[in-house]
Amino acid sequence: MGCDGGTIPKRHELVKGPKKVEKVDRNAELAAKWKYCALSQEKLRRPIVACDLGRLFNKDAVIEYLLDKSAERPNTEVAAHIRGMKDVKELNLTDNPEWEGERRNTKGDRYEDMHCAMFICPVVGLEVNGKHRFCYLQTCGCVFSDRALKEVKTEICHKCGDPFQYEDIIVINGTKEEVEKLKEKMEEKRAKVKAKKSKKSKVAETVSKPSDVKVAGPSGSSSSSRGAKSSTATKRSIQNMEEQSETFKSLFTTHSSAKRTKEQTSNWVTHTPYHF
Repeated sequence: MGCDGGTIPKRHELVKGPKKVEKVDRNAELAAKWKYCALSQEKLRRPIVACDLGRLFNKDAVIEYLLDKSAERPNTEVAAHIRGMKDVKELNLTDNPEWEGERRNTKGDRYEDMHCAMFICPVVGLEVNGKHRFCYLQTCGCVFSDRALKEVKTEICHKCGDPFQYEDIIVINGTKEEVEKLKEKMEEKRAKVKAKKSKKSKVAETVSKPSDVKVAGPSGSSSSSRGAKSSTATKRSIQNMEEQSETFKSLFTTHSSAKRTKEQTSNWVTHTPYHF
């Protein structure tokens, strides 16, 4: 069957088939996770922080979110688990010497490598662009590739030398399964901290309550009886000491010679150099 101009249409041009599922561009997805803040959707810039789930944020964006949570912002669900600045850790990142900045291809006359990242692993040299798995340490905030932690097994940070444990390693931008595991780990950690605080508060209450039990000292007398004796004890006057002489007693103001009579006391008139 011919059409206008003698063209013969094909079947896919006449019959509409099922729509193809649109695939997300892999490069765009990686750039959104590793080059942009998960909360403000702005480009990552120092200082950069990470939460217990491995998401990357700009520090100023987290501070603005914590100061005013009622403000309408997009993607607030990604930071719902952040209660304060203690729930995030500032990252100690290593700069990439090959990174030329955002203005490296302003004219558009050169090839732009989409996988070139601002930061690299200080041990292996892999770029932090999402192609490789990266982790950070909760103790110091240093960022390393998973390959570096597997090849050089140690309990001391490769960059700053601080000690760490296996539980301190957090995967950055992990898969859904890894995020679920990190979420369970975060909840367990918070439950332990809450239990410790409750124990401390109970101990403080028991210490603050006065104890009614009298503890006997080495001589057999209780501490309460000692306090009663000290409070009821009267001071001994020097003038009542029989072993001291009158000359010694006269040195003190409590002696009778130091007391003035009514004639010796001055009246209310104040004598100044100008009064004669």
